[in-house]
Amino acid sequence: MIVCLDALGTLLALHPPAPLLAAGLRELGIEVGERQAGAAIVAEIAFYRRHHDTAADAASLARLRARCTEVLRDALERGGVAGVAGMAPEALQAVLLGSLRFEPYEDVPGALRELRAAGHRLVVVSNWDVSLHETLRSTGLRELVDGAISSAEAGASKPDPGIFEQARAIAGVDAGAGGVHAGDSVEYDVEGAIAANLRPVLVVRAGRAPAVPAGVTVIRSLAELPRLAA
Repeated sequence: MIVCLDALGTLLALHPPAPLLAAGLRELGIEVGERQAGAAIVAEIAFYRRHHDTAADAASLARLRARCTEVLRDALERGGVAGVAGMAPEALQAVLLGSLRFEPYEDVPGALRELRAAGHRLVVVSNWDVSLHETLRSTGLRELVDGAISSAEAGASKPDPGIFEQARAIAGVDAGAGGVHAGDSVEYDVEGAIAANLRPVLVVRAGRAPAVPAGVTVIRSLAELPRLAA
């Protein structure tokens, strides 16, 4: 059986980027407060989310990162950060990328190993640019799954069922075959799974669970998933 898995918020946590951005700029002699850094990173992330599907290969990823860097620079300047206008694009981009640190949730490696031991085919399905693969490698998760597909590569973003059909192809299962998809978004993951004829599992790691359609299972830890996929 195929088990599809969202990345951010399901497999991976993002460390708070604003303090890392502020620290990286200060190391280069740019004085910036965390509030200024926070506003700038919010602007950059919003731009990235609107445009990540343009980065389907190395060249287009480089262009997207260059554009994101300039969005960050403009936001920092609007926030009154002195000295950032004269920074070399390469230096500012390095600080930006260094502020985006991903780490697997503690429950993830064990759950993935258990799912694979049970014979399931695991594919990460994420609204992300092509660097999804490198992120999975650098965090040690790539070797624990059978494949991954980003929306940039697929030409379709969740909840479009097209991205899940490509995940099935990666897993080597029949088009339209059932399975499970686990993710942390009702809009993207639950609705996408339903549209793709997959059993939706909503991952809510903290806080109150949102309203979900009837029959949708909510879990608080990925460690609960192997039992549900049995």
